[in-house]
Amino acid sequence: INRLIQPNSGHIYLNDQDIGAVDRVELRRHTGYVIQQIGLFPNMTVAQNICVVPKLLKWPKEKCDQVVRDLLEMVNMPYDQYAHKYPSEMSGGQQQRVAIARALVNNPKVLLLDEPLGALDYQLRKNLQLELKNLQRGLGLTFIYVTHDQEEALTMSDLSLIHISEPTRQAE
Repeated sequence: INRLIQPNSGHIYLNDQDIGAVDRVELRRHTGYVIQQIGLFPNMTVAQNICVVPKLLKWPKEKCDQVVRDLLEMVNMPYDQYAHKYPSEMSGGQQQRVAIARALVNNPKVLLLDEPLGALDYQLRKNLQLELKNLQRGLGLTFIYVTHDQEEALTMSDLSLIHISEPTRQAE
């Protein structure tokens, strides 16, 4: 969907646009992506991690500072307490919240979540599942959520969109 792997056949449409016809860099800048391994840069503070893409886009410092404040508030992390910390100074759940904030920095319409809670303990996973669902509803985002955990898949899915059909049998 974000063309980290280039399809060798077929087409993928996002908002009625064939993603194969979109510049890869531009596509990735407008699609949020959160992975299991969190992927924060260890040599950067929380604020610096969140503003990686805005700095590439040459956003003014004031706009970067404001987006860090807004996003940290959105993921329930007070700016004064977390903006200047490094990933090694935070728990796994806190790091994952920062990764989610970073994925939201460009107001994407689609957020790709690849086993985003897989490395967290059970209770923290449950708490973050609820927080993610609230973010999804509040922001009106489409989540494409990859998990091997069936319970998590059901918790994170929007049941109104699930359609389960019986396989059709071919006449013999």
